[in-house]
Amino acid sequence: MLKIAVTGSTGLIGSRIIELLSPEFEFIPILQEKLDITQKDAVRTAIKNLDFDILFHLAGYTNVDQAEEDKTIAYEVNVEGTRNLFESVMKKRKKFIFVSTDFVFDGVNPPFFEDSTPNPISYYGTTKYEGEKIVNGKGMVVRFSYPYRASFEPKKDFVRNIKSLLEKGQKITMVQDSLITPTFVDDIAYAMKHLFNNFSPEIFHINGMDSISPYAAGKTIAKIFGMNDTLIQPVSYQKYFKNRAKRPQYSEIKMRKNNFFKMKKFSEGLRSMLKNITI
Repeated sequence: MLKIAVTGSTGLIGSRIIELLSPEFEFIPILQEKLDITQKDAVRTAIKNLDFDILFHLAGYTNVDQAEEDKTIAYEVNVEGTRNLFESVMKKRKKFIFVSTDFVFDGVNPPFFEDSTPNPISYYGTTKYEGEKIVNGKGMVVRFSYPYRASFEPKKDFVRNIKSLLEKGQKITMVQDSLITPTFVDDIAYAMKHLFNNFSPEIFHINGMDSISPYAAGKTIAKIFGMNDTLIQPVSYQKYFKNRAKRPQYSEIKMRKNNFFKMKKFSEGLRSMLKNITI
C-alpha cells in the first residue's frame, strides 16, 4: 500500500480525498500546527524522519484578495514553503505532487491546457506559478479549478455559499461576462487515485468538463436545488472586481492528459452533490 504524506489534509479537498481513498492508500497528515513549512530546518528534520512514498502538497495561502496585502506571507507559504518541502523530498528520493490552480493563467485567449503558458495577473497566481517552477520536471503539478463538494463544515465553497444565500432569500449579483470551470471534489479524489498509482513528473489539469459564467452557475444551482433564481442578478466582470485582486476573466481550463477518469459537467456534479446531501 502506497504511503502518501499530505499537507492540507484537513482542507476542502484534502479531507475528502482521504475520506474516499483511505481504504486504498495510507495517508499521513502533515498538520500545520505541528509543522510550519516556511521553516527550512524544521521541514528538513520532519521529512527526514517520515516514512512515505509520495508527498502530496495541498496546503497553501489561498486568499486571493488578501495576498495583494500580505505578499510576504503569501510568498513564504506558497513559494518558500513549497521549496522547503520539495528539496527535502528530493533529498530523500521520494515523489512530490504540487497542487496548483487555474489562477496561473491570465484568462485571455482561452482555453488553457496543460502546456499553455502561464501568465498570472494576481499575486496569489504569481506565487503558485513560482511554486510550479520549483517542481516542474522533477515532480508532478496538478491544477484544480473552483472545487465544490456536498458538505464541509469548516469552509463554504462557492456552490454552498450561493446555496446558503439563496436559502436565506438574499439577492446575489454574479458575473455574466466571465468563465469559470467548477470541479466536483469527489471527481478530483478519484482522478488523484490514478495519479498516485501512476506517478509521472508532468503537469495535469484535473477539472470539470464545462466552463460557464458565474451567473449561469448561480442559475444552475438555483434550478437543481429548487430555489428562486430571480434572486440572482447579472453584473459585469469589471464592476464586480473593482478594487479587488484580478481574477482570470475567461478561466476555461481544459484537459488533454486525463484519459483515466471521466470528470462531471457542472450540472452532473450538482446532482451528485444533491444526492449526497439528501441521503
